[in-house]
Amino acid sequence: MRTLYVLGMAYLAVSGLALWRGPVRVPLMGGPYYAFAAPGSDGAAWFDQVKPFCNTLEVQTMHRQHPPPATLEGAGFGAACWALAGRIAEAREQILALSADDRWRAAGIVFEIGHPIADMGDDRSAGPIMELVIEFWPNHYQALYHAGAARFALGDWGAAERHLREFLVYYEQQDGWTASAKSMLGQLEAR
Repeated sequence: MRTLYVLGMAYLAVSGLALWRGPVRVPLMGGPYYAFAAPGSDGAAWFDQVKPFCNTLEVQTMHRQHPPPATLEGAGFGAACWALAGRIAEAREQILALSADDRWRAAGIVFEIGHPIADMGDDRSAGPIMELVIEFWPNHYQALYHAGAARFALGDWGAAERHLREFLVYYEQQDGWTASAKSMLGQLEAR
């Protein structure tokens, strides 16, 4: 329990510093930066309307009756809605319907929607969402960290180690995230 408290406090400190310095843009697979969907875009507007229905009971009906826009953003927000409902297979299908070059961008939208869940510590919900993100954006260090932390908290040691080691490959800053990942890896090695 103390480890989770330390992890949470370290993450809050890093997040506060990031907010103070301004928005952080993550480099993508050696390519350009991607600015996530602007508020009021067609996909964002759709998501704002359907978000209350992105739950296990209503998500399928909502997608059938009010499908997301047929755009990159629509696919990203549609996948995020499926993911929030725990329907990762459907979220994956939504992303796979895009061109290979657009899939990581849609995964970035899923990350932005799922990130608050990870920050709140809901490992059962956040872990699969973060793993979906890294399936399409394998060097997304925040998703790697959260996927590793979720697997660690759930006792899936092999997947936790794999994700956390990948996180350390892409994230070179010596800060609370790095310390937290190294701490979890140390505990895994001690097992």
